[in-house]
Amino acid sequence: MIDTVRGIVSRRVHHPEAIAEAAAARVRAKSPFNSKGRTMIIAADHPARGAHAAGGDPLAMADRGELLERLYLALERPGVTGVLATADVIDDLLLLGVLDGKTVLGSMNRTGLAGSSFEIDDRFASYDADALARMRFDGGKMLTRICLDDPVTPTVLENTARAVDELAGHRLIAMVEPFLSVWAGGRLRNDLSPDAVIRAITIASGLGSSSAYTWLKLPVVDDMARVLAASTLPAVLLGGEVADADATFAAWQEALALPTVQGLVVGRALLYPQDGDVAKAVDTAVGLL
Repeated sequence: MIDTVRGIVSRRVHHPEAIAEAAAARVRAKSPFNSKGRTMIIAADHPARGAHAAGGDPLAMADRGELLERLYLALERPGVTGVLATADVIDDLLLLGVLDGKTVLGSMNRTGLAGSSFEIDDRFASYDADALARMRFDGGKMLTRICLDDPVTPTVLENTARAVDELAGHRLIAMVEPFLSVWAGGRLRNDLSPDAVIRAITIASGLGSSSAYTWLKLPVVDDMARVLAASTLPAVLLGGEVADADATFAAWQEALALPTVQGLVVGRALLYPQDGDVAKAVDTAVGLL
């Protein structure tokens, strides 16, 4: 992987336009779905928010060469349909030539740094809709945390609504990841109770002047049938940290049977599995679809 990193750096230094050239030449996915009619997206936008922890290692995702190697392995597995990441990671993957035929979703707001006092103030400082369209990508994702006790929240909602409209204007997927969040002990925590997730869904679903291209990225919580009944928008299930892989996979499988669920968008649980076998973890997740 050292040679791979050296090659990426050399192209960035001596031929920076290679990234745009690779994006222009990339074979786009015909559909966000695989042959089973499901989407299986590998997420890797965590480092840009200062969130590097995985599998008990607080800096697991901080080694870019290792992250790229794991992404390469995951994206090559049958049934994987695409990737979700910030520009730095996607540019690396473009230079590696591994995004042909894949759905590419750009992460749009990353300023709500993990553990910061301004975490709720998640501004759009990564991709915007025009850049995603120019790069011939398939959509953008926005984390939308709703904190009823934080006066920044209306701005968060307004920015998400604007991004939804701009993406819809380009006919690109707007993947909204909503949480009802609370400040506790100086840290922002997501409320994963079913009622809180329902409330987040209904708020997020109404953002923007059109919901035609809006998808929801949602956690798997208790009582998912009742939770997902809150909206008719297409939904994908997120992964997060996994303590018990068997229990997590079983919960995913149950939720995947619900009518609005289109598939999975998972990062650390598949890229940094407890046994270290990325291919096995990805194949197991694909098998659930």
